[in-house]
Amino acid sequence: MATTIAVIRGDGIGPEIVDSVLRVLDAVGAGLSFDFVEAGMAAQQKHGELLPQSTVDAIARHRVALKGPLTTPVGGGFSSLNVELRKRFDLYANVRPAITFPGTKARYEAIDIITVRENTEGAYGSEGQTLSQDGEVAQSLIRNTRHGCERIVRYAFDMARSLQRRKVTAVHKANIMKTTSGLFLRVARDIAQEYPDIAFNEMIVDNTCMQLVMNPHQFDVIVTTNLFGDIISDLCAGLVGGLGLAPGANIGAEAAIFEAVHGSAPDIAGKGIANPCALLLGATQMLGHLGMEDRARRVREAIRATLAARDRTTPDLGGSGTTTTFTDALIERLPA
Repeated sequence: MATTIAVIRGDGIGPEIVDSVLRVLDAVGAGLSFDFVEAGMAAQQKHGELLPQSTVDAIARHRVALKGPLTTPVGGGFSSLNVELRKRFDLYANVRPAITFPGTKARYEAIDIITVRENTEGAYGSEGQTLSQDGEVAQSLIRNTRHGCERIVRYAFDMARSLQRRKVTAVHKANIMKTTSGLFLRVARDIAQEYPDIAFNEMIVDNTCMQLVMNPHQFDVIVTTNLFGDIISDLCAGLVGGLGLAPGANIGAEAAIFEAVHGSAPDIAGKGIANPCALLLGATQMLGHLGMEDRARRVREAIRATLAARDRTTPDLGGSGTTTTFTDALIERLPA
């Protein structure tokens, strides 16, 4: 029986890159069925709301979703649709791999770093945000819990073990933020003792950013809190050529949503030149989550071969091709 996933085609270039990814999933024999639902501006136009209950229900029912980039309009409502989805489904682990591919603007060769970011607590919470009546003083509460710290650190170590990774680095600012970041670091130290087969080290966040630029090969799996993880994962994307190669998985106990990290790029929407790599790589994360790692590997190999050939790649990747020609080339190169 085929596995059904919810598919949100998204806004801007979303429908173009989602269609590309679905073609590849069919070509690699994933055997998936697709339940198309709406969110973002497409949902606003069709249903009068940015996140219809029918979309929430579909994700809850299928437990897995593939999501194109969404546009959150300026003004009232959600501060971010992505944040809202993470909250709705308690998608506490944001997993962002950064891998060097040939034929890109990567700064280094052989980068393979995974950032595991706590996705629901920390500085991005809505609690305690105040602005004084005179507009002169703004305040926001950073709230971490032991439960939140424990599950994200344990997720990172379990993932490292399952992928046969060698090291986990806990990134913090406990030297200054002695309560919030201090709690995270204490929990990380405690949990690391349960995984003697995996090397553990800890690093202050500002030093981490410098070390990533100077010597990124020292890192394997990074685990950190919400704000630091948001910054570090984008820095890692810059090391390997930018957000066009940056996928993301949002994992919870009851659901998982896979996406490209970049935005909806309305300036190139409809031109047929959008690079689908980030969402394709997000789809390989989804295949691994569904127990289809061999198919995920085949897609990654085809991406690597197509980027190396540069025969039909999109303009941002140095070619003169289109989203369609890139997808055609990739499908032709899928290993048997």
